[in-house]
Amino acid sequence: MDYKVYIYILIAGLVSSLIRVVPTFIIRTPIKNQFIKSFLFYVPYVTLAAMTFPAIVEATQSPVAGIIALVVGIVISWFGAGLLPVAGVTCLIVFVTEWILGF
Repeated sequence: MDYKVYIYILIAGLVSSLIRVVPTFIIRTPIKNQFIKSFLFYVPYVTLAAMTFPAIVEATQSPVAGIIALVVGIVISWFGAGLLPVAGVTCLIVFVTEWILGF
């Protein structure tokens, strides 16, 4: 049996834990710098966008369908539509676009 796999899993677990635990020991006082506070506020949104936008285009049969759905989703969410209507409309847009393109 190859025990290297268990060592790799242990190291990955330690690194993941350290990333979460070390900042709590380093930063003990509240952050007062407005730039750092705003930076930390937007980090989750940027990370989610960086993971989501490429997947929107690549998850469809045609990248054109994904791009059209992305644009339509941004437009209807800009006008105040919630998550469920945006998801439903974009799925419908992908379905119709791929049907028209013949995929």
